Amino acid sequence: MAEVRPDSASRQRTRANIVECAAQLLREQGASAVTTRAVAQAVGMQAPTIYRFFEDKDALLDAVAEHVFATYVSGKTLVEDSGDPVADLRAGWDTHIGFGLANAALFGLLTDPSREVRSPAAAAGLEVLRARVHRVAAIGRLRVPERRAVELIHAAGTGAVLTLLSTPPEHRERDLADAMYEAVMRSILTDMPTLPADSTTAVAVAFRAVAPKLTMLTGAERALLSEWLDRTGDGPTTPGASAGPD
Repeated sequence: MAEVRPDSASRQRTRANIVECAAQLLREQGASAVTTRAVAQAVGMQAPTIYRFFEDKDALLDAVAEHVFATYVSGKTLVEDSGDPVADLRAGWDTHIGFGLANAALFGLLTDPSREVRSPAAAAGLEVLRARVHRVAAIGRLRVPERRAVELIHAAGTGAVLTLLSTPPEHRERDLADAMYEAVMRSILTDMPTLPADSTTAVAVAFRAVAPKLTMLTGAERALLSEWLDRTGDGPTTPGASAGPD
């Protein structure tokens, strides 16, 4: 491993100090308090010096998001691939809700639709959700396409946190998030991994999840198979529904 030069180590310490000071301002005074001038003053440097470490304010906020989330999860017992994909999905939901309620100002920034570029921290979280949904699909428990499941869970989780945050703490119904999760699961999960014959969508979604691993097929064959399965997975799921006119 290459030795870290003193100047590099000093730069890393300064950068970490900037992030910590910005996180403290955000936590104690809200998003409006996190200005370049205020952060620089808290650190004890000139405002332009901040730009030697961060391209702009959004880059600083992204670093704060990563720092705060890492600090949050370090104190939690997280379920990582426990062997039960459905339980792992629930664990991820609980972490999302808990983090949002514990970090209201930061959550608001991460979900702000006016930001031109999606936060890397938010994007990384979405990738984790996609991976967990994919594992659920692979065991035959999804009744909808993976993308649809991800969008529903993401929308429900974000909405649940924002709704709770908009309610005074003493009036919050903490079981709202649980009720939201159960409602979404009823719409996207099958009851059992052993699929009935008429659950063509669930079968297609499960097969689609493992199709890329079928190495006995050529790349072109796997791509064609995936396209066919995508069409099947997006088809009607109501018994008796038709894909078109008779």
